[in-house]
Amino acid sequence: MALHPSLEPVAALIGTWRGPGRGEYPTITSFEYTEDVTFTDVGKPFLHYVQRTQSPEGAPMHTETGFLRVSAEGIVEFVLAQPTGQTELAEGALEAGPDGFSCELRSRVMNSGSAKAVEGTVRRLDLTGDTLTTTFAMAAVGVPMTHHLSSELRRVE
Repeated sequence: MALHPSLEPVAALIGTWRGPGRGEYPTITSFEYTEDVTFTDVGKPFLHYVQRTQSPEGAPMHTETGFLRVSAEGIVEFVLAQPTGQTELAEGALEAGPDGFSCELRSRVMNSGSAKAVEGTVRRLDLTGDTLTTTFAMAAVGVPMTHHLSSELRRVE
């Protein structure tokens, strides 16, 4: 199956990534986790995305799934669903680097009726070789946009 041409700029994401992460936010106690991320080519103009985290003891913590697309103008579109009651449409420009790329994705968020209020998020993906570094900030529960998560993942497949 040939990779859709629009995905060539992000083809290096395809595979499974794993590594340590750290979370903090003004309303919670800081924590550490292990993150697994998989980007799968399904033969269409998007990559399927699945993310899972677990505690240092191995207990499940969070998961999300979605689709990553790249427009003809080099804009990354990340469509995500979370079991906490949010959906995100995150968009940002893809910036090519010597051994990878980076993008900062600003989102519009929809919250279900029973979800905590998340007003917006900012995700950053930095790919250099076989290292994927992520950061995540959010404006939620009355707190303005604030850093929440960071991870450094290595390709495992």
